[in-house]
Amino acid sequence: MALVTLSLGSNIERDQHIRVCLDALSETFGELAISRVYESKPVGFEDGRNFYNLVVALYSDWSVGELQAWCKRLEAANGRRKDSPKFSPRTLDVDILTVGEQVGDIDGVSLPRGEILHHAFVLWPMAELLPEHRHPLDGRCYQEIWQAFDADDQPLWPIEFHWGDRALPSRAALEGTLEQ
Repeated sequence: MALVTLSLGSNIERDQHIRVCLDALSETFGELAISRVYESKPVGFEDGRNFYNLVVALYSDWSVGELQAWCKRLEAANGRRKDSPKFSPRTLDVDILTVGEQVGDIDGVSLPRGEILHHAFVLWPMAELLPEHRHPLDGRCYQEIWQAFDADDQPLWPIEFHWGDRALPSRAALEGTLEQ
């Protein structure tokens, strides 16, 4: 079983799509560790609708290709169109960030995902959720990378978010197994 991290994002009916995604992840993979939810301005386009972003960690024995296909089916089931432009509003965006210590192009997915080191909306929740885990290529722990990151041009802030009967973050489910 590999520790898998996923980045979730939405800027269309954000609450609904993030909750539906967490439900599907939980039903499919079981226990989840979940960062806080962050609201952020769109990066790369000027739509004006802010995003909700978070990182989820789970354990899976699925191949990277199986994980990617599942994520794309979930996005499509939530109204994400394959033909929409890269920098456009989205109902749901589910990106594989890491799968264990795998690096390189695996089943058409670049691991670890480059956005970890370049976007505050990925790095801050990653550093919060897995502060002592190390980036498979960079070698530094995520907390160290976040502390050195200049997020001045990427404003984001944590928000109060509830999923089911619990407020996020929710690390407790995997607390013992997420430690290095």
